[in-house]
Amino acid sequence: VTRTIAIGSPTAEMRDRFTRVLRGHIAIARAIFPDGTTGAQLDSFARQYLWQAGIDFEHGTGHGVGSYLSVHEGPARISKLGTTPLKRGMILSNEPGYYKTDAYGIRIENLELVIGTDIAGAEKPVNAFETLTLAPIDRRLIEVSMLSEGELNWLNDYHARVARTVRPHLDDNATKLWLDEATAPLR
Repeated sequence: VTRTIAIGSPTAEMRDRFTRVLRGHIAIARAIFPDGTTGAQLDSFARQYLWQAGIDFEHGTGHGVGSYLSVHEGPARISKLGTTPLKRGMILSNEPGYYKTDAYGIRIENLELVIGTDIAGAEKPVNAFETLTLAPIDRRLIEVSMLSEGELNWLNDYHARVARTVRPHLDDNATKLWLDEATAPLR
């Protein structure tokens, strides 16, 4: 999963757009939804922060990834057209983005597993996502002041999990130092 855009210094607009995409990514990753929910019902979670700025992306938010090694395996998907109910055990991508014609593009992508979750007092089965991808999200493009406390906590917890899981498998000290910096908490 590629996360870094090769640019000089990011502009304020790029940082704004990246952070809006990140907020949508986090909204999908943190979603709690009743069993039987479709991808179309979740798609706007990823788009809401872009819509607030009068912008959008033209691709689906996510697609199924599955047993036959197809890049886009249906029928499950998170998109405006995703009518298949998401079921426990399904793996989908979470990849909102933003593309400015002739300028730059942004996409933040992880794989998510649909899991059951316990909600006290729930009257029907409820699902959530478990993030499977463990790669740092490029902190240099994040406008921290745009994140809510919950979003910042999610990002810091995600980065702590990445570091905790990946670091023991690294042999090179330079790579460990890079990972430590890439996953350091944001304030």
